[in-house]
Order: sequence, then C-alpha cells, then structure tokens
Amino acid sequence: MAAQPDEVKTPRPPSPQGLERTSSTFSADKKGSPTLSELTTNSATGIRAKANKVDLDAIATQPSIFDDPKSIELYRPPAEYENSHRFDPNARWTVREERQLVRKVDWRIMIWAFIMFFALDLDRGNLSQANADNLLNDLKLTTNDYNLGNTLFRLSFLLAELPSQLVSKRVGPDVWIPTQMCLWSVVALSQFWLQGRGSFLACRFLLGFMQGGFIPDVVLYLSYFYTKTELPIRLAWFWMSNYFADIVSAFLATGILQMRGVGGYAGIFTLVIGIASFFLMPPGPTQTKGRFRPKGWFNEREEIIMVNRVLRDDPYKSSMHNRQGLHIKEIWAAICDWGMWPVYAVGLTHMSELKLSARRPPQQYLTLSLRNLGFSTTETTLLTIPSVIVGAVMMMFCAFFSERVNSRVFATVILQLWALPLLVALYSFDKATSQWIYFAVVSLVVGFPYIHPIQVAWASRLSGGVRTRTVGASIYNMHVQAGAIIYANIYRKDDAPLYKRGNRVLIGITCMNIALYAFAYFFYRVINARRDRIWNSWTKEQQEEYLATTQDKGNKRLDFRFAY
Repeated sequence: MAAQPDEVKTPRPPSPQGLERTSSTFSADKKGSPTLSELTTNSATGIRAKANKVDLDAIATQPSIFDDPKSIELYRPPAEYENSHRFDPNARWTVREERQLVRKVDWRIMIWAFIMFFALDLDRGNLSQANADNLLNDLKLTTNDYNLGNTLFRLSFLLAELPSQLVSKRVGPDVWIPTQMCLWSVVALSQFWLQGRGSFLACRFLLGFMQGGFIPDVVLYLSYFYTKTELPIRLAWFWMSNYFADIVSAFLATGILQMRGVGGYAGIFTLVIGIASFFLMPPGPTQTKGRFRPKGWFNEREEIIMVNRVLRDDPYKSSMHNRQGLHIKEIWAAICDWGMWPVYAVGLTHMSELKLSARRPPQQYLTLSLRNLGFSTTETTLLTIPSVIVGAVMMMFCAFFSERVNSRVFATVILQLWALPLLVALYSFDKATSQWIYFAVVSLVVGFPYIHPIQVAWASRLSGGVRTRTVGASIYNMHVQAGAIIYANIYRKDDAPLYKRGNRVLIGITCMNIALYAFAYFFYRVINARRDRIWNSWTKEQQEEYLATTQDKGNKRLDFRFAY
C-alpha cells in the first residue's frame, strides 16, 4: 500500500491485564478516522515487526475498528459465525503468547497442508521425470501427444476449479479436501497400467479434474488461521513442498526401476494421506475437538487469541460461516468485481500454474532437452535437482521481500527481470553450444523466483470479503490454468531440440508481463489516492454515517485500500 500522510500515534485502549501495548502507528486525517485498511496493516508477528527488537511481554493486540465503541457494532461477528463465541473486543495478549500460538498453528495446520500438497505434486510431477526414461517411446507417443495430454490436464483442472471451491465452501474444506485426495489417488494408481495414447490422455484428463480446486480450497482454509501479513510466508512454505516433491521424485526416478512403477507408489501414498486428512483437518480454529481429537488442539485462551487476532486483521472474515454456500447472484457479483481483474490478467499472461510464467516450458521440457542433447537417463534425472534448489531459495527470498518492502508488484516483477536475460541467452544457443553451458543456463531459467505464493495471497488480500475470496481464488487459478493451456503448446515437435521459435515467443511474453505489472501498480495506486481524497475530505461524522449506512461491500468500500 502507498504511504499515507500525517502519521500519528495509535490511541491505546485500556489493557485489562495492565500490560503496555507495543508502539504502533496508523495514518489518519486530523479531523477524521483512519480507514479500515490502515487499521489492519500492522501485525506484531509480521516481518517488519520482527526486524526490530520486541518486548515479548508487551501487548501484541493490533489496533482495530473494534476499539471504537461506535463502529464495533457495525463489524461485530454475527451469531451464525462459527467462532463468534470466542470473539472479545477487549481481549489482549502478549507478543510471547501470539508467537507461541502461531508456532502451534504452524505445527498443527501448516505442516499438514505442506504434506497434502507434497502428495499432489508427487502424483502429477512424476510425468516430467518419466520423460527421462523414454516414456514417449514406451507409449508410442510424440511430443505433440505429450502437449495434448498436458492441455487436457490443464483444461480439466480449469473446469473443476470453481465447482470444487463452491462444494468446499458448502460442505467445508475439512471434508472436501480429503475427499479430493482419495479420488485423485485412485486415478494416480491407474498410471501404473498406461498402455498407449488413449489411456495416457484419459488419465491426464481425469487427474486434472480430480485435482482442480485443491489449491484455492487449501488457501481459503489457511486464511481461517492466519493474518494477511502471515499468509504469503506460509504459502511460500506451502509451495516449498512442490520443490521437495521434485527432488524426491527425481531420486525415485533414479532408484526405483527408473520410474517404472513410481506412479503406483505415489498413488498409494496420496491415498494414505487423503484418509488421514479426514482426521487431521479441523473445520476451524474453535472446532478442533472431534472423535479422534477429544481434547482439541487449543485451549480457550488460545482460541480467543486466534479468533480475535484474525478478525482484527480482517473483520470481514466473520461475514460467512465456514459451511455456508454461495448463491448465484453472489457468484456473479464476485466474477464482476473489477478490482480483481488486474491480478486475474497477471495470472493469465504470466502463464503460471505451479511453476510460473514464461519459465514453465523449459522446466517441462528440461528432461526432454537434456536427453536430446546426449545425457543419460541417470544424468538427466539428477541434473534437474540444482534448478529445484535455486528455485526454492528464490521463492522464499521473494516472499520475505514482499512483506519487507510491503509491495506485491516489486516482489513479483523480479521473476520477469530474472528470466529476460536468460531467455535471450537461451535463444542465442545453437547445436554447437556446450551441453554444460546449456545445462547451466536452462537450470537458472527453470530455477526462477517462484512468486506464485505471493500472487495467490495478493488475490486473497484484494478480495475484501469471504464471498469474493472464495470465488476470486478459483477465478484467479482458472486464469492461471488458461495460460497454462497456452504455454503447454509453445514448444512444438518441429522446433526441437533447441526450441528457437518457442524461446522467441517467451521473450515477447516476458516483456509484456513487465508492462502489465507496471499497469497493475498504477491502477491500484490511483484508486487508493482517489479514495484517500474523498475520505479525508469528510468530517468524522460523515465518515461514521458512511460506515453505518453504506451498501458498498468488500473492496468497493471507500475505507478499503488495495494492496499493490
């Protein structure tokens, strides 16, 4: 968010425990009230707060509209909200308590999300490793058949995104996500018996359809437990499982009959994780007690802190029950939310799915290219690992950088700036180029800064409400999958093995992406500046009247500021 003028000290509400509140600030016009977005930008557990030495026994409760007696009733959670019984506007907690609780949530919730995503990536990522062991020849497939299989996977994945998210919102992610995993594990098991083009294409389509919606379902689920400044870092660790799966599948490809049979083993692993998820995914922060969790995971004090810290960060998270479905009008309104369109466009044009942007075709065909350039099966498999390590390191750097500088655009455009010179170098190569030089450059291309977690969290942050967040997460990922369908066909058989034409296309797309990020930056900056002028021109009474009577919702409200 853009910096605001006239920074003043945050008023300190009385602390029942008699503890001192940590120093925090927000911007406010002297004759008016701070906006909701300004009141929810500080977090005691955020990256910027950790940069300075903090008194662990100081109050960590961040300022909120719940501190104002006039606005509290406008944002009070409704009775049907599943955590309303733990809402307490007077609750205060220390930095030490909050950090201990966040670590506990990480262990209980985040690590299992990591394991589930690892299972997904192990199932769908082993196809790339199978290429190193003559999969195409074994199944009598061409590169174009391989492209078609990936296109069918992306298309079915895309078609399943929104329906899956709507089902998840109705029955609860704790029920739907394990169900999805069990369903796609059956399809993954069937990969063991692939025999030709027809079975290959059918399996790819079914696998994509069963897996579609998993990622936005998990992102929505994690948003129940984390604040908006914590989510990007957690999503970066979530996607770290992607790289971990790449490394593990590479070793499996080398050690277990060079990928002959790994598909079956991966499916069995996913089935076990899917069944276990029915028992290890609680519906929400205050719903951890169950048949196999008789005492629950959190005590009453921890539940109070967990609920109130999340609502103080985003009061709109209480606007829907976690098992409340959406009506057609609400779905259409979320689709028509123009405030989300720039990030949708970025999702489409940088052509990302789990491996992002114009970098995916080299990744997808790194094993094929290395084989065509003369490396053996074992060498090809192991030579993919360095690029995975580089990508994982850069992903974490970008996630921390985005919160450190409080800018999504600055952190995500790094991907394009990283790739452009490397793609130009790749385009300049010919058949006389040393294999090791080719390998080094392609590894850096494939080891791109993995900014997808930042953009997913960005889309969630722009939504301004559970309804838009539910639909918006799916629509964003649908744009990403639509872009993936395009990039899956950039590298063609007649362009092998150096893919000159494909690399030329990627260079053009990368340049276009840089311009698109610049547009998104100024788009949101101009809207925020306009809202600032209107809001700051009003008296405090006019602002309070607007909050009490407005029909604007989510990111349409004048007190909402877009993150960029």
